[in-house]
Amino acid sequence: MTRSVLFHVQHLLGIGHLQRSLRIAEALAARGVAVTLVSGGPPTALPRDPAVRFVQLPPIRSHDATFTLLDAVGNPIDEALRETRCRELLAAFAQARPDAVILEGYPFARRAFRFELEPLVDAVREAKPRPLLLCSLRDIVVVRDDPQRHREIVDRVRRDFDRVLVHGDPGFVTLDASFPAASQIADRLAYTGYVAPPARSPNQSLETNDGIGEVVVSAGGGGAGGRLLATALAARRAGCLADAPWRLVGGGNLPDAAFSELCGAAPAGVVVERFRPDLGSLLQRCRVSVSQAGYNTVLDVVAGQSRAVLVPFAEGRETEQLLRAERLAALGAAELLRESELTPAALAAAIERAAAREPAAVRVERDGAAKAAATIAAMIYQARGGG
Repeated sequence: MTRSVLFHVQHLLGIGHLQRSLRIAEALAARGVAVTLVSGGPPTALPRDPAVRFVQLPPIRSHDATFTLLDAVGNPIDEALRETRCRELLAAFAQARPDAVILEGYPFARRAFRFELEPLVDAVREAKPRPLLLCSLRDIVVVRDDPQRHREIVDRVRRDFDRVLVHGDPGFVTLDASFPAASQIADRLAYTGYVAPPARSPNQSLETNDGIGEVVVSAGGGGAGGRLLATALAARRAGCLADAPWRLVGGGNLPDAAFSELCGAAPAGVVVERFRPDLGSLLQRCRVSVSQAGYNTVLDVVAGQSRAVLVPFAEGRETEQLLRAERLAALGAAELLRESELTPAALAAAIERAAAREPAAVRVERDGAAKAAATIAAMIYQARGGG
């Protein structure tokens, strides 16, 4: 009998959550598991395996680090949108009749989406037979430093969740580095390794010389990378590594006005692009990578052993990227420039330092998609008696 999984993911600023969830969903599909991936963020150009059934909820996004929730046309979400999304999510659950439900981030994150996630958890609890309930969690979480909030998460995990899949390598960073109460749910944690794209050679998928010897400046999804891109362009215009070609990759969520401004201000020798699906290959070939410190970008930097400058996104309460960047910098694998210190001169100095030295090699477990899929499939077959 074919087994089934329902996977809920919500991305707001970047696309990293969706990329990671897609890779896990595709690994499950490769094992013969029927997967329904329900996405609540804006549609993207990311390639998708047709074996994964994709359900797009009416999208909700955020345009900045305040994480104000907006609808598809930029208006604050209202009760009608909440009800529609909840209804469509529960309909996807009913149609999938899943053996397991996976919630990306929740209950550690995505509290603003309780209006649809709590009814889904209730549906899981009431279903006969009850599906497994799993949390898919990146290596580092952002949780308010509040013992009561920590207790709420622990209680929810222990009451309703069968497993928390941590998509990281404990040899690099453990969950308690960002969630101090992790020891209280140790029996529910399973580290999968990082959910990385398939390994590839530096020349694979590139039919041109793109990336070779370049300074590649990337901003992930682009929703919070406009300042980094503009500062990098200013550093280049002031003469930083002017002998090298530069490439700025804005990301799909960079506002059109900001993208147009970059294009108009770029001097000769600087290419500005909206999106590169082969960014990992570019970073394996480049002279220097300049980026934030998101999950997927750091994996590309580590895989390519790139000479890297990391400027972690740190607005509001965001600490995830800073912690990841600090770990890499401490290992000698990257130059760290804090967002509060970001100026054209400071960025130019960091780029020149990175260009002048060989980075230390960092090895982390990168088969997280396959390991997560194997763990999920084994739990399903054990719970269903192998049928």
